[in-house]
Amino acid sequence: MKMEADLNRFYKIVRGRIKKELRKFIANGELIGRQGKKSISIPVPRIDLPKFSFGNSNRSKVGQGEGEAGQELKPGQGQTGAGPAGGQTGEHQLEVDVTLEELASILGEELALPNIQEKGKQNIKDRDVKYTSILKQGPESLAHFRRTYKEALKRSIAANDYDIDNPIVVPVKEDKRYRSMKFTYQPVANALIIYMMDVSGSMGDEQKEVVRLTSFWLDTWLSSQYRDLEKRYIIHDATAKEVNQDTFYRTKESGGTLISSAYKLAHSIIEERYPVDLWNIYLFHFSDGDNWSGNDTTECLQLLQSKLLPASNLFCYGQVESRYGSGQFLRDLKKHFGDENEKVSLAQIKDRDAIIEALKRFLCKGR
Repeated sequence: MKMEADLNRFYKIVRGRIKKELRKFIANGELIGRQGKKSISIPVPRIDLPKFSFGNSNRSKVGQGEGEAGQELKPGQGQTGAGPAGGQTGEHQLEVDVTLEELASILGEELALPNIQEKGKQNIKDRDVKYTSILKQGPESLAHFRRTYKEALKRSIAANDYDIDNPIVVPVKEDKRYRSMKFTYQPVANALIIYMMDVSGSMGDEQKEVVRLTSFWLDTWLSSQYRDLEKRYIIHDATAKEVNQDTFYRTKESGGTLISSAYKLAHSIIEERYPVDLWNIYLFHFSDGDNWSGNDTTECLQLLQSKLLPASNLFCYGQVESRYGSGQFLRDLKKHFGDENEKVSLAQIKDRDAIIEALKRFLCKGR
């Protein structure tokens, strides 16, 4: 019990350190490279729990040894280790495996994110426990009294020990029977994320890295709200196409930008594959704010208003700052939708440090 209490205390300290450094972790692309299937390795400063140690009573005590009272000690004096002495404390790192679910919980607490309001209960499955068989071994909490008594009765009758006038049956270890559990999965809800990104010439590697980091944390949070997620990726310049995740983050394109091409393709994907009454649909679009013309922006606003917003839980636009981008599209969206539309969240992401504020804007509505 003491070891369990110490372990819980350790994880509480680790959780506090992660929350304290969350902004740095969100902005740090190295973290994604540490991701496993269900957990992620996070470096935190080494945590030393205080303890008493007993030394040799014959050794010199504090204040004993060579030197006169009041003599100044220089940095490194008295050290026996090899190499030049340093004047600063060394930093020791400890890697801790944290589940993605726990990481999402920390993110939710730190950003005060509300839980998602679901719709649709079709394909995504929730785990349920059913007891389907009987075993000869198991924990006492799953002991099956009736089956145990039945086995004891059969053994007594077979051994001719059963007295019908004095029917006492005492189970022994070999008579014990235990329930066996089986996990089944029941439909809960459907969730689809469509990521759209401008890959025109004005979107450089740093802008795409900001998108990649933002998408990772969006995935982490939404995965904690749903058992599973469908993800679709769209890239666009003057035309749009659906690609896989790796292509989405690695594509290098050039040319102009027609944002409406991405919105048309997103609507086509939803209409053909994802019935809106069964799916929770999230749309995330990232761009530097340039569009080919005002006419295309007008078409984008019409597509959002009449087709994409009615079909989705949430539409989020993240404007990634670029030296070549005008940023006009964000201003147009703000002018058209304002801050009152519950299905629209807009954010300007100037750099990696601004990702945490974008996440809060995107997810704070709990839709």
